Amino acid sequence: MSARGSPRRSPVARLVIALIALAVIAFAVEGGEWGTLDLFRQKRRMTRLAHDVDSLRHDVDSLRRYLKAVRTDPVLQEKIAREEFGMVRGTKEILYRFAEPDPRDSTEKKRKP
Repeated sequence: MSARGSPRRSPVARLVIALIALAVIAFAVEGGEWGTLDLFRQKRRMTRLAHDVDSLRHDVDSLRRYLKAVRTDPVLQEKIAREEFGMVRGTKEILYRFAEPDPRDSTEKKRKP
């Protein structure tokens, strides 16, 4: 017995107690359903999603402005009519559209001699 009245622990027992204490601390930090690393991943994901939401908000705002311009701006309406639908303005311009012949027309002509 030591001078204090308690038996001395062996170095192996101290090592086992230290490892158990370390395991308890590690479980407290990382154990359970959500560990510290999971929380850091969630924070990174939340930051990325917030950035994505901001980008989508910007896109929606741009599309709303474009929709308003399409509905109200005659210059843009004319541009769309010319580019998308091939329409022309005025009386001096003529538009010629060449279309492929309808295959039904050619088969009917062949049948009728």
